[in-house]
Amino acid sequence: MEMQSNNRQGWSFFIYLCMCGAICESFRYSVPEEKKSGSLVANVLKDLKMDVKGLSAHRVKLVSESSKQYFQLDPHSGNVIIQERIDREALCGQKDLCILLSEIVLENPLQVHRIEVEIEDVNDNPPQFSENEYLFEISEHTSTKTRIPLESAEDADQGKNAVQNYLISPNDYFSLDVLNRNDGSKYVELILQKQLDREEEAQLSLILSAVDGGSPRKTGTAKIVIDVLDANDNAPQFHQSVYKVKLMENCLPNTLVTKVNATDRDLGSYGDITFSFSQLSDNVARSFKLSRYTGELTVAGIIDYEENRNYEINIRATDGGGLSAYCKVIVEVEDRNDNVPEVILTSLTSPLSEDSPSDTLVALFRITDQDSGDNGRTGCTLRENLPFMLKASENNYYQLVTQQALDREKASEYNITITATDQGSPGLISSRIINVQISDVNDNAPLFEKSRYEMQIKENNIPGLSIGLVHANDLDIEQNARVTYSLVPEKVSGQPVSSYVSINSETGNLYAIRSLDYEQVKDFQVTVRAVDSGSPPLSSEVKVHVIIMDENDNAPFILYPLQNGSSPSSDLVPRGAEAGYLVTKVVAVDRDSSQNSWLSYELLKATEPGLFSVGAQNGEVKTMRPINKRDTFKQKLIIGVRDNGHPLQSTSAMLNILLVDGFSDPYMKMVDSPKEEVVEEEDRTLTMYLVICLVVISFIFLVSMLVFVAIKIHKRRKFIESSALNFPVGPNFPENCGDADAGSLSRAYNYEVCLAGGSLNSEFRFLRPLFPVFSVEPPHNNGESRILSASQEVSSHEAEGHVMNQARGAVSEDAAARSGGPSCTGNQPITANANIGQNDWLSYQ
Repeated sequence: MEMQSNNRQGWSFFIYLCMCGAICESFRYSVPEEKKSGSLVANVLKDLKMDVKGLSAHRVKLVSESSKQYFQLDPHSGNVIIQERIDREALCGQKDLCILLSEIVLENPLQVHRIEVEIEDVNDNPPQFSENEYLFEISEHTSTKTRIPLESAEDADQGKNAVQNYLISPNDYFSLDVLNRNDGSKYVELILQKQLDREEEAQLSLILSAVDGGSPRKTGTAKIVIDVLDANDNAPQFHQSVYKVKLMENCLPNTLVTKVNATDRDLGSYGDITFSFSQLSDNVARSFKLSRYTGELTVAGIIDYEENRNYEINIRATDGGGLSAYCKVIVEVEDRNDNVPEVILTSLTSPLSEDSPSDTLVALFRITDQDSGDNGRTGCTLRENLPFMLKASENNYYQLVTQQALDREKASEYNITITATDQGSPGLISSRIINVQISDVNDNAPLFEKSRYEMQIKENNIPGLSIGLVHANDLDIEQNARVTYSLVPEKVSGQPVSSYVSINSETGNLYAIRSLDYEQVKDFQVTVRAVDSGSPPLSSEVKVHVIIMDENDNAPFILYPLQNGSSPSSDLVPRGAEAGYLVTKVVAVDRDSSQNSWLSYELLKATEPGLFSVGAQNGEVKTMRPINKRDTFKQKLIIGVRDNGHPLQSTSAMLNILLVDGFSDPYMKMVDSPKEEVVEEEDRTLTMYLVICLVVISFIFLVSMLVFVAIKIHKRRKFIESSALNFPVGPNFPENCGDADAGSLSRAYNYEVCLAGGSLNSEFRFLRPLFPVFSVEPPHNNGESRILSASQEVSSHEAEGHVMNQARGAVSEDAAARSGGPSCTGNQPITANANIGQNDWLSYQ
C-alpha cells in the first residue's frame, strides 16, 4: 500500500509539471541544503536566452511562491543565489522530493518563467531513537529464535543519508536482524539465540546503535534493558493493521480522531494492554494525543491543511509481559476556507511624476490564497474615482496603471486600496493599501506676496542693516520650490544698484551696503527677481521702493564769520553807536531738511552781557544800549546756533568786536597788548609738543643704542660720533631768521622780523593770526562808515570762502627787546597781504 501511495504521488507531481509547462516555461535546478547565504544556484541568462542588458531592460524580478524568499536574482549578472540558509528537513520533512517553486517575472512585456529548485539532502542529522532507554520484560520460557520487534531510529535525512544499518552490543543471548519494509525503510528485530534463565541473569543491558550511510557516517544509540520474567507466550494483536481517518482542519482540541483496539489471549498481567506512540515525529506530538489505556486518538493542537495534508501515526500495544504489536493510523486533513486572499506587491513606482502619461505602470502585484479548490480562486477590485485602473494578467498577476493626468498640487499622494476576494463559502476578503507619492514637476513660477513693496530706512544707517523682506511662494515642492532672490542690474544716481543694497539669496532680506545720506539720495527703486531651482527654472519680478528718512545728522554750518581755525576777524564799532546799531550778522545753514534745518541763534557768552544782543531767527548782532567810554574797547562774543532736530545739533561762532574812536590807536594797543588767554593756551600747546618730542627722541635713541650695540659692537666709536652729530642740544642751535609767505591778497606789505637765539618761547608765535596795524588817514565825516565798510568787506570775503587770514604771520615788536636784541645781521622781509576795501588803503612798516 505504501508503494501504491508513492506511485500516485509521483504521477501527480508529473501531471503538475506538465500543466505548468503548458502555462509557462520551467527551469529546473538543484542545490544542496545548508548552503551558506550568497552561494550560487544557477545562472538563468542561458535559459532565458538573453544577455545582461536585456535582463536589466525587462526589470526582472524573482518571486517566490512561498511566503519566504529563499533565493534572490542578481539583475546585473543573472545569477540566482541563496538569500537564506535552507534546512531541507524543516522545509519538506520526510518527502522524497523537496522542491522550492519560484517565478521569474519580466516586465515590458510581461513574461513569467517558473523555476524549480530541488533541495538535495546532506547528512546533517544523526539517527535518533524516540527514547534513550527501552525496557522489555521477557519470560524465561521464551523459545529461541523468538523475534522481538524494536523501535526503529528516525533520521531526518533522506536516501543514503538515512538509517542504513543497526548494530547491537556483543552478548550471549540476542542477535540483531535488520529487515526492509516495502517502502524501502529498515526496521530491526531482536532474535533470541539462547534460552533465558532468570536464576542465572535476571536483567540484560544492551546498546542498540543505528548507523546512517552518509559521509561521514552518523550514529544514534539507545539502551535496551531486558527484565527476564516468567513465561508470556501471547503477544497483543490489533484488529486492524492500518486505520484511515478523514479530519477537517481547524477542528477543536480533544476532538476524537479514532480509537485503536488490540487484544491479548493471555490472562492476568500478561493480558493487560497499554497503548503508546511508536516512532513519534514532532508534528504528530504537537497535534495528537493517545489514551494509554483506551487507545483513543484525539486532537491536541492545531490541524492546518496548509501545513500538513496528512499524518501517519504509528501506535504500539504492549501487554504486561512486554510483548508488543504495532499498527498505523493515516489521517487525511480536509481543507476549509480559513485563509484570506493575500495581495503580494512585486514592484511599485513611487514617487510617480505628475506629468506621467496615461497607461503608465504604477504597481505590479499578484493575489495568492493558500486554500485549494474554490477556496483558493481569487479576484480583486479597485475603489472608484481614482485616476488609476487595474489590468489583469496571467497567473493571478495584476497591473495598476494610470488612466488620466495627475496634478501634484491638487493631490500629492494616493492611498490606493486593493480589495481581494476568494470564491469560498463563505467568501473571505482582504485589502491592501498602496501608497503612491506624486513627484513634483516645475510647472509653477514663484509668486511674490505683494505686487509692489515699499520700505523705509533712516539715513546714516550701519552698513549691512536690514531694510526689509520680500517673499515669494512656489506651489511646487523641494527643489522646484527652492526660491533664490537676486537684484536686477539697474542704475541708482548713475551707480549700480548693487553698490546701494544687497539681498540674501535664500531669505529675501534686503540689506544696505553702505551708509545712506538723505542729502544725496532721497529714495530709489530696485527690482527683485525670484527664481526657483527647477529645470527649466521659472522666475518672477517685483519692484521695491526704498525711501530714505532724514535724520538730524548735520550740525549748523557757520558761513559768516568763517570759523577756519585762525583768529576770528574783528568787527569795528564806533563808540558813538546808539542802541539797535547793527554790528554784524551771523549766517549759518543746515543741510538737513524739514524741522531738522530750522535754526535759532542765541548769545552764549559776552564780555559785557548787556551790551549786545542776537536775533533768535536772523542772527543779527545789535547793540542793546548806547556805547560809552567805560566799555572795554575789545568785546568778545560767542554766538550759539542750534537746529530744531532730535537729537539737537548745535555749533558756535566767536566774534571779536573793537570799540574804536579811530583806527590806529586802539588797534596798536590791541597788537601791543597780547591776549593773556591766547598766550597761556599757546604756552600749554607748545609745552605739550616739546614733551612729546622729547619722549619720541628718547625712545628712538634707546632703541638705536640697543640695536647698534647688539649688531655692531666693534663700531662703538663711530656710533658715539654719529649719535653726537645727530642729536645736538638746544644751546648749540644756530641762530635763524625766518621768511614766511602769509598768503596772496590784493596788496603786498613788507615786515622786518628778527629772531633772537633762545627765543622759542611765548615771544615767538608761528603763523599767529593777527589783524595788521592800520595807519588811518585823518578822520572824515564819514569815518565811521568807512571803518564799517572795511570791516564788512573783509567779513564778506571770509564768508565767500578762502579769504582773510589763511596764514597771516606776525611777531610782536617787543619780542626782540625781551630776547636781548636781534640775533641776525640783517632783517629778512616777510610779505603779507590784506584786502581792506577800495576806499581805505593802509600802509605800515
